[in-house]
Amino acid sequence: MKTALITGITGQDGSYLADLLLEKGYKVFGMVRQSSTEKFDRIEHIRPKIEIRQADLLDQLSIINLIEEAQPDEVYNLAAMSFVPTSWVQPVLTAEYTAVGVTKMLEAVRLVNKNIRFYQASSSEMFGKVREVPQNEHTPFYPRSPYGVAKVYGHWITVNYRESYGMFCCSGILFNHESPRRGLEFVTRKVSDGAARIKLGRAKELRLGNLDSKRDWGYAGDYVRAMWLMLQQPQPDDYVIATGRTHSVRDLVQEAFGYVGLDWQKHVVVDPKFVRPAEVDLLIGDASKAHAKLAWQPQVTFEQLVRLMVDADVKRQEELMRIGALRNSGSAGF
Repeated sequence: MKTALITGITGQDGSYLADLLLEKGYKVFGMVRQSSTEKFDRIEHIRPKIEIRQADLLDQLSIINLIEEAQPDEVYNLAAMSFVPTSWVQPVLTAEYTAVGVTKMLEAVRLVNKNIRFYQASSSEMFGKVREVPQNEHTPFYPRSPYGVAKVYGHWITVNYRESYGMFCCSGILFNHESPRRGLEFVTRKVSDGAARIKLGRAKELRLGNLDSKRDWGYAGDYVRAMWLMLQQPQPDDYVIATGRTHSVRDLVQEAFGYVGLDWQKHVVVDPKFVRPAEVDLLIGDASKAHAKLAWQPQVTFEQLVRLMVDADVKRQEELMRIGALRNSGSAGF
């Protein structure tokens, strides 16, 4: 039985990765911070099957102690300050977690056991103001947010540990990947949840930023499979993971609202407060290397992904309405 340690296990990617590794017979440790706001809803269905431990990317000793306890064969570093707009509000904290935190993870692995295989979650946001279309592993980085800048540091320090210490370190340069487990602050969930709420009469409008911004959107369940495949290869390397198709936020809105029979133009309002200080206009990935070396292919299309998310949000909103109705009927007798 292999053992894996996942940082950020309570997030979208961490929860899907834990599902995958459990299916493959791994013993799974999940690292979480001591936090009054930590949520476990994404991993509630597998809580009895995984080992949850507290540690923090800002605390080197806690990471070392956890790695010594878990003795993992593989470490997946998915923890980060991952919401791009927040990185403008908390740029220093973003750098500490998303950049320096990677160094602390790598150093802990080096000190405890250099044979541990390490995965770093890099990001298409590193490309930012793109130098070429589509983007591949050799495209120069030009990040356009504190988050993107921090991810570039995390990416290159991973390369440095691989080349300097001979460690098995891989970076997955993942383009946008979504799911029903995506946080409500992200535009894809904001749209799927908004369409569901308006369809059920729980809201009348949805306020968004730049509708012309384009992204290469895939399904998170497909992308965590690529993470695992990287650590099964004979040699460590870096890989772009993407669908190779691009869609605008407007396309996303049209697909989601059209799926539930709504005219999006009657409900969507463009609000300048949701526009980034420096926008990333077009991201589209070339995953040819992953296709060839990992035999990886995305299996869920953009249209299937949007409908999957809308269906989940309609179901969730209906459940909230049912609970609300029960509460109201229960209190009516008092």
